[in-house]
Amino acid sequence: MIRSLDRLLRPKTIAVVGGGAWCKQVVLQCQKLGFQGDIWPVHPSTELIEGLPVYRDVNALPQAPDATFIGVNREATIDIVAALSERGAGGAVCFASGFLEAQTEDTSGAGLQELLLSKAGSMPILGPNCYGFINYLDGALLWPDQHGGQPVEAGVAIITQSSNIAINLTMQCRALPLAYVVTAGNQAQSGISEIGMALLEDPRVTALGLHIEGIGDLRSFEALALRARHLNKSIVAIKVGRSDQARSATISHTASLAGHDAGAAALLKRLGIARVDDLPSFIETLKLLHVAGPLPQNSVATISCSGGEASLAADIGMFQNISFPRLNTRQKTDLRAALGPRVALANPLDYHTYIWRDIPAMTRAFAAVADAGIAITILIVDFPRTDRCDPSDWDCVIAATIAAALQTGHLYGMAATLPELMPESVARQLMANGVVPFNGLKEALAACAAASTTVARTPEPVTLPNPGGDAILVPEAESKKTLAGYGLRIPKSDRCAALEEIETVAAQIGFPQVLKGEGIAHKTEQDAVKLDLTSSMETLAAAKTMPASAYMIEEMVTGTIAELLIGVVNDPAHGFVLTLGAGGTLTELLGDTVSLLVPATETEISAALNDLKIAPLLHGYRGASAVDLPSVLKAINAVQDFAIAHRDTLQEVEINPLICTATDAIAADALLRHTSIKEAT
Repeated sequence: MIRSLDRLLRPKTIAVVGGGAWCKQVVLQCQKLGFQGDIWPVHPSTELIEGLPVYRDVNALPQAPDATFIGVNREATIDIVAALSERGAGGAVCFASGFLEAQTEDTSGAGLQELLLSKAGSMPILGPNCYGFINYLDGALLWPDQHGGQPVEAGVAIITQSSNIAINLTMQCRALPLAYVVTAGNQAQSGISEIGMALLEDPRVTALGLHIEGIGDLRSFEALALRARHLNKSIVAIKVGRSDQARSATISHTASLAGHDAGAAALLKRLGIARVDDLPSFIETLKLLHVAGPLPQNSVATISCSGGEASLAADIGMFQNISFPRLNTRQKTDLRAALGPRVALANPLDYHTYIWRDIPAMTRAFAAVADAGIAITILIVDFPRTDRCDPSDWDCVIAATIAAALQTGHLYGMAATLPELMPESVARQLMANGVVPFNGLKEALAACAAASTTVARTPEPVTLPNPGGDAILVPEAESKKTLAGYGLRIPKSDRCAALEEIETVAAQIGFPQVLKGEGIAHKTEQDAVKLDLTSSMETLAAAKTMPASAYMIEEMVTGTIAELLIGVVNDPAHGFVLTLGAGGTLTELLGDTVSLLVPATETEISAALNDLKIAPLLHGYRGASAVDLPSVLKAINAVQDFAIAHRDTLQEVEINPLICTATDAIAADALLRHTSIKEAT
């Protein structure tokens, strides 16, 4: 069922049900914010709340309210939601807790949440266990506490699952214009994706920020990202928490390597949603997106009057996926004309203080740095504290930066190395003139890196995960045979059920050969793999030392250039995670992996392989031969195709190692775990 959140989020009339301090704050904060519509307190015995007449119940209201804050206990909340739904109300915020989030202590919570949804019917609700929202565009507030925002004409929207973080974000002193702050609570009915879609549709919203613990409905989340792209609005996210997969799938190397939030990272990257790690970077990225939208690339120039700040910028950029392009001939010529012969020209630039207070000269120098190959030019400026110093001597750098932006038409920013040394008044002045103010140099460069995260195409929907369940570990020989049906190249091999069969089978396979014990997930660690065996007697002797009930003998692949890991894990929160990395004995040692979501294109797979630390080995290192990349891609696609075909039952599949030679890519080992596997076709 598609529910419109328009009346709830942009109300003309607000009802507040309850008489406690929380409800009184809703009324008070609505009045302070300047809400122009009607506010209707509802309580069975109180006469006045914050000077407003009180109605005995929702049925006594003059009309069905657009938005209602319900600040009573959970049982009464359900009754009030039912009454509002029957009257045709626009929606409600359910403040009460004790629903699904409390089921570990109170098993009745889940049932109450189901009943709440039933009573709501087609009426939208936020929560339960929800603080509500603030609409700073229209002065509408269903929020039971103080907040630090103010009315704006345009700004960013933020959704968070944490009420306390929402409060803190409203208190920021960084000049970020907030259009909406919405808390999602339990998301019993309206999830982050639905709320985000409604906020993006408001033309006054410039960008969307998400603080999320879990994504929930993958298809809705994909739709949110697609709609944002169509509206040319960007999304930035802080994703916290870990998926169930990270705690439960631990048999294969792939599961342990992909379990550290790899699914969430891969999903956000796939959808073109910028991801940041902390709230300061979150705010600064939203600020950049509000002023300029996404950056076309991650190239940055910085200008400061200190060599120390120039070096600091360069060092920070190394860890922020930022590039500092070398100055071209035009830039150098224009800079030399503006700065004279005594300044070394480079990016980051230290322009010294020879031209300080000379606004025309400063403007020429700042304008000279901007270029088509640079996404943003950032002035590094720390302003003095106003209680002890005179900041007027810094007016020249503000004026010159604004003038350079106007003259060149390029994007400029101004960053203080210490966040507190960017005054909010200066930040507002800069923003009003199209210059991005940054509180903190590290945060500024993190914001630039995040804002350059884009998707050039509309990705194919991710393969939805299955619910999981008790899984079966398939013997290696059977795993390889099954995967070979999807195009995976495997060595010549045969299985031995007993020691008595080994000498005969060994002779048939040929030498050198490899012996493996079956039924063991990590064979190397259990001493269940013996390599380079050259006779039947040697293979039999090796088998007698293994803790195995059956054995597999296979040809030993020679001419190895590199070993890779290919794995797919069923991540219940994000889909099927495809992990590529350094394989064999280097898997844990290097931790060299990249994760994508299934299905991944060959372009994405090739880019992921090039991101690995061992990528030079794949392309031929120090004169050595390169691996046969088409064969590697064929092997990866075989594993991916198998995963897609068996998505209803697959838990994990891993090839480790995939032995890569100059002419082939061969699966030396395979692990397969499923709930009920289908026959390969």
